[in-house]
Amino acid sequence: MNARRIWVLLPLIACICARARCQSDASPSALIRETVHNELSSDRGVGENFMFCDHKQTQHGSETKAIIETHVATAGLVVARNGQLLNPTEHRAEYAREERFVSSPGELQAKIHREQEDRDHTIQIMRALPDAFEYQEAGTEAGTANVGKPGHELIRLNFHPNPKYVPPSHVEQVLTGLQGYVLVDAQEHRIAKIDGTLLRDVDFGWGILGKLYQGGHFQVEQSDVGDGQWEVTHMSLSFQGRVFWVKRLTIESNEVFTGFRRVSPTLSFAEGLHLLESDSTCTLTQPAEPTAGAH
Repeated sequence: MNARRIWVLLPLIACICARARCQSDASPSALIRETVHNELSSDRGVGENFMFCDHKQTQHGSETKAIIETHVATAGLVVARNGQLLNPTEHRAEYAREERFVSSPGELQAKIHREQEDRDHTIQIMRALPDAFEYQEAGTEAGTANVGKPGHELIRLNFHPNPKYVPPSHVEQVLTGLQGYVLVDAQEHRIAKIDGTLLRDVDFGWGILGKLYQGGHFQVEQSDVGDGQWEVTHMSLSFQGRVFWVKRLTIESNEVFTGFRRVSPTLSFAEGLHLLESDSTCTLTQPAEPTAGAH
């Protein structure tokens, strides 16, 4: 997956119990450690690229984008803004914006580099989850089509910062001020949902340095979109802060991802862009309502 997929060797332990509740005998820390191991080892390989729709709402309005994963990078075309389809002139400008990556190898390489950096940072955060927090089991919830898997039981683990955790880099620094909960499908050893809120101001570094203020909140949900393939289906971010401790930072976004369809793993960027232009799926679909989560 690309930068939005914060959940990237096949696990040997997933088949120990036939039912999810069997896993509740494990301690919360053991469960989250096994789950994180599986999330990292289940990172998609050859043959598992997708085309899908990204419906995004920010403080500036709404936008629907058609996305496709090629074998080198992710291509995307905006198809609608604020509920209105792009007119022909806007569509041509949007296509030209992405086509520049085909005509300019240097720009494409820069895009590939940025996406790889985002993946690396996401992996750093994922690897830190077992040690950065202390976990307590707090009941169960039922899986749904958009969160986990229908019919599966999701174990809720509340978490708060581990006072003994020392972040190895600026990337993990944000975890020291975060509390919330995670829903784990213990039958699949996958994270179905993570919901976090900043307890205090924290410094951060993710390509840039800055500070995020207390009260910032995020939520990420993923589910089985078919054939055992888990993808992010909803992501919301609400943060205030400063970049380089000077420039004001405001992040307010809510994204719903729909219409996942497998595509060839060998698509070039140009071929992917052509498929996007000829596909109308994202112009005809509306996002499902995200689940309401407790902060």
